[in-house]
Amino acid sequence: MQVNLLKQKTEAIFESFKEKFENVTTDEKKIDITLPGEPMSEGALHPLSIIRNRIIEIFSAVGFTVSDGPEIEDDWHNFTALNFPEEHPARDMQDTFFIRKNPDLALRTHTSSVQVRIMEKHKPPLRTISPGRVYRNEAISARAHCFFHQVEGLYIDKDVSFADLKQTLLYFAREMFGADTEIRLRPSYFPFTEPSAEMDISCNFCKGEGCNICKYTGWVEILGCGMIDPAVLDNCKIDSNVYSGFAFGMGIERITMLVYKINDLRIFSENDVRFLKQFSGIG
Repeated sequence: MQVNLLKQKTEAIFESFKEKFENVTTDEKKIDITLPGEPMSEGALHPLSIIRNRIIEIFSAVGFTVSDGPEIEDDWHNFTALNFPEEHPARDMQDTFFIRKNPDLALRTHTSSVQVRIMEKHKPPLRTISPGRVYRNEAISARAHCFFHQVEGLYIDKDVSFADLKQTLLYFAREMFGADTEIRLRPSYFPFTEPSAEMDISCNFCKGEGCNICKYTGWVEILGCGMIDPAVLDNCKIDSNVYSGFAFGMGIERITMLVYKINDLRIFSENDVRFLKQFSGIG
């Protein structure tokens, strides 16, 4: 019945157009409606999307799933569960965009909040990455913006060690930047990991010889990482006496700038067609 009604309506529309074009005047017939339309330019993925997809592809190959969460977060998921003390500077108005009508809510400052939600809802083993947009109250410059994109990774299981973290990140670096890429881990501090480290890669501009990009050190910092603090596991009702894990986080803009040799972060959000056209056919 529905098919017959559709057929009748289609035939009625066709006859209506047929009658219209058969009765046009001589001047109107000068327009050849059978000519092809104006060509439409092909779009292309944004460079950040290209690199985001590549990061997902690399980690998916070794068993990581992709998880997502809200961009407006409460204090528990954004700070407290991740072992941020109440006096931590990241909680200040100078660093975080709080919601005026509800100071317990804020635009998330990292996608670690998604990891907390995953740990609360699922039991180990867990292996996931969380890509997404984050917000921080920073002055906009060639190296910083008030919003940017992150990918954070989480792996929890029995007997997970720092060696697992190192080999996972070495695999990522070589898949992303080339098989000859080397990594370097430097001690650092994050509230939610212990021990913590910053990871550098050998400069892909000068191949480690030294240039202005790497400040003539031969190394470029790309991410932070570490073993998950037992307090974070306990906050999420995961027994830290049984399970251990590692976490890492990187800025997608940072990786994109290194891959495509882009020197100004602001251009990613300026919608300059001349810039975006360069990525047609990539990815």
